[in-house]
Amino acid sequence: MHPRMTYPRIPGHEVIGRIEAVGPGVEGWSWGQRVGVGFNHGPKGITGLTVDGGYAEYMLADARAMITVGDTFDAAETAPLMCAGVTTFSALRDSGARPGDVVAVLGMGGLGHLAIQFARHFGYRTVALTGTAEKADLARQLGAHDVIHMGSTDPIEALLALGGARVILATAPNSGLISELVRALRHDGQLITVVGGGEPLRIDPGEILGRRLAIRGWRVDDPQELPRTLAFSQLAGIRARVEVYPLDDVNRAFQRMMDGEVKFRAVLVPHSGGA
Repeated sequence: MHPRMTYPRIPGHEVIGRIEAVGPGVEGWSWGQRVGVGFNHGPKGITGLTVDGGYAEYMLADARAMITVGDTFDAAETAPLMCAGVTTFSALRDSGARPGDVVAVLGMGGLGHLAIQFARHFGYRTVALTGTAEKADLARQLGAHDVIHMGSTDPIEALLALGGARVILATAPNSGLISELVRALRHDGQLITVVGGGEPLRIDPGEILGRRLAIRGWRVDDPQELPRTLAFSQLAGIRARVEVYPLDDVNRAFQRMMDGEVKFRAVLVPHSGGA
């Protein structure tokens, strides 16, 4: 079961900064090092959910959850890789899909726009499922081979016309649509969801049995997935699209996020301009 947030709590689970102090007994880290922390906060919990996160000038980080972030990485564009990036990277990498397989990405938000880039560079036939014409154009810019505009095209028929999807990665919390998309999987295909939702999935067991389908949830528990994600992203030129706000403008940034007005990722930077 997903742990519930307790209050008061400082949110923020994709963090890059420099070490200001090292606690007693901590080895291998020193003042001034540039580091990153993601969703996983080591054995102590989840950054920004069960322990305080990065919406602050300073935060406490578990040394077991930190990684080194080189100075060549732009802090604002790299911070989203600490969760959205590592989640979609590892989910697709371990999905069993092979170059040339049809891989569909549902959603074009903070996770989906990174998933499209990873899928393209993994060699998959990358299909973006989106509900708006504006994001359809963006999906092509990010590397999608095919774009299915769900407002005008039946996504199931469109995917089946491509031979069915080997993998569908759901990055948008629409349980009804996710449940329906199972019908668009090919034999031995799988649907992977990296987001939760308020409603349960409703899936006919016969659909799963008849074509040996798999339904899979995905989260990252190993902080060492973070350096692998950064290394691949740097090699392939993958980056997050972000809106940058100063820390003292956090309320406006947070409200835009809650209202769904942020296209991809809203990133807070300190008053000094970054890490």
